[in-house]
Amino acid sequence: PLPRGVSQICQPCFARQPRKKVGCKGSSDAADLAFWILFFQSLQEERSKTAKSMININSCLQEIFGAAIQAAYPDLENPPLVVTPSQQPKFGDYQCNSAMGITQILLKTKEQKVSPREIAEKISKNIPANECIEKVEIAGPGFINVHLRKDFVSKQLSSLLMNGVQPPAVGKRKKVVVDFSSPNIAKEMHVGHLRSTIIGESMCRLFEFAGYEVLRLNHLGDWGTQFGMLIAHLQDKFPDYLTVSPPIGDLQAFYKESKRRFDTEEEFKKRAYQCVVLLQSKTPDFIKAWELICDVSRKEFQKIYNCLDITLIERGESFYHEMMKDIVKEFEDKGFVQVDDGRKIVFVPGFPVPLTIMKSDGGYTYDTSDLAALKHRLSEEKADILIYVVDSGQSVHLQTVFAAGQMIGWYDPKVTRVAHAAFGVVLGEDKKKFKTRSGDTVRLIDLLEEGLKRAMDKLKDKERDKVVLTAEELKAAQTSVAFGCIKYADLSHNRLNDYVFSFDKMLDDRGNTAAYLLYAFTRIRAIARLANIDEQMLRKAAKEEVLILDHEKEWKLGKCILRFPEILQKILEDLLLHTLCDYLYELATTFTEFYDNCYCVEKDRQSGQIVKVNMWRLLLCEATATVMAKGFDILGIKPVQRM
Repeated sequence: PLPRGVSQICQPCFARQPRKKVGCKGSSDAADLAFWILFFQSLQEERSKTAKSMININSCLQEIFGAAIQAAYPDLENPPLVVTPSQQPKFGDYQCNSAMGITQILLKTKEQKVSPREIAEKISKNIPANECIEKVEIAGPGFINVHLRKDFVSKQLSSLLMNGVQPPAVGKRKKVVVDFSSPNIAKEMHVGHLRSTIIGESMCRLFEFAGYEVLRLNHLGDWGTQFGMLIAHLQDKFPDYLTVSPPIGDLQAFYKESKRRFDTEEEFKKRAYQCVVLLQSKTPDFIKAWELICDVSRKEFQKIYNCLDITLIERGESFYHEMMKDIVKEFEDKGFVQVDDGRKIVFVPGFPVPLTIMKSDGGYTYDTSDLAALKHRLSEEKADILIYVVDSGQSVHLQTVFAAGQMIGWYDPKVTRVAHAAFGVVLGEDKKKFKTRSGDTVRLIDLLEEGLKRAMDKLKDKERDKVVLTAEELKAAQTSVAFGCIKYADLSHNRLNDYVFSFDKMLDDRGNTAAYLLYAFTRIRAIARLANIDEQMLRKAAKEEVLILDHEKEWKLGKCILRFPEILQKILEDLLLHTLCDYLYELATTFTEFYDNCYCVEKDRQSGQIVKVNMWRLLLCEATATVMAKGFDILGIKPVQRM
């Protein structure tokens, strides 16, 4: 069996000659044999992968050390495999820290007391032939420090420059369904919808880039008892709504008016309930009224989606309404339903609160709707991965729904991944729930307009409007900064935590902000332009130039660029997008170190004329910008060439 974490062989890292040792003195024939057996077992899978895929160096090293551990300890079941980037250059480029775990396993299962250092030595001697490791060193109690080959890193950077940023190979193409945004009809989108919309969009972009088939679903709240009062109010206020489109300018105010009447006028309340019955029985006039109200909301939602560049397919609660009867029957037929005071409920093991799948009056609930949506996504859409981007407050409810689906046999969690990508709330600078001064919920459209205003003020403070940018470029920069900063401020925080919304912090061009990264990106792009090097010249150089990585800052930057695939792989597994933001900030600061210490373009101090262009360093600039651009794209941020 392969060690934990090893799933496949990374062909580009293999040396072509198994007898030729690459920086791994003492490697045994047994290690070579085990390694090549694994290689040939996976050859068929490797043939299906694109040769242009960016190599995940961490995964390559895991496979190499997995083979070494297997050869060194063939009788050990499921040995630990721990490979991480080194935090300090003196500890090499990566570290394998498996020896300590193996020590504990040997002591526990075989009662053998072996020092971690001795185990590390044995693993090192069994490292198979490969083309990425220059040398390994044993440090401390048993850490294996790994030094990468410079020609290997240079080769991967050249491949990146020639082929662009390619997704990591993920094997069989799977289908991902992402449920996000999901506002309620007749209510305006507020700051609470911001996180789901931004996080969900970014997750979709990541899975799409990685080669998955992605279905982006907007589970609108477009059905239910609230439509009875809305339709009754529509009939009173716009009696000719069937022939003349009602001018509902402020749907939020319209909703509040109907709710006030529902709470205070008994006759109106009775009529509202009658409207619900007529709507659910599909009476044409009432369906028309419902569609009118939904259309007004859709137009308002779309304004926000256009601003934030969000793509969604609407599939609201009404879509699943006809399926709910069958859901109730299925749970009844399988003996999961109990009757409690007229309600039909389902208890799920491990969850104290039951799901109510039918009310005492025969109506359905959110529980029924969510169960119907879950089944449709699994059985009709054939989702391999199903992600709900919903706030943490819904965690118990969603976990209960997921467990009910598993209990009734809709999916096997070992085969199908059903996940709740939960997130915290948005706080104001007073650390309380984000509200307006009057205590109302902040409207999302107002927030976006305020962002545009503040971004323009920031650009004008730096006098970008006077000398640097044309009017068209200024407008593009304003949009890029405003919406980019709002998105990045959210995505750069661990989604599981609450975060404080502050325009001042997110528009600061110092520190881990979109403003800083966008400015850094435009500066990097400007280096080649100022040296009169165009894209065609860069492409030609990428094919011909060898990237020299002799300076420590060149080496540090080159390795940082190539960590991009492992960052993406981690996010595909844990769905925590702040890892990508942290990486982009690290890449930008690492580039700054490189640029401050390594001349890309050398000029005469007297005349200012260019006397030398160090093309391999310009190529490092280009590789950095290419990775940053793809990172921005995944985050839904649109950089500009000039700022």
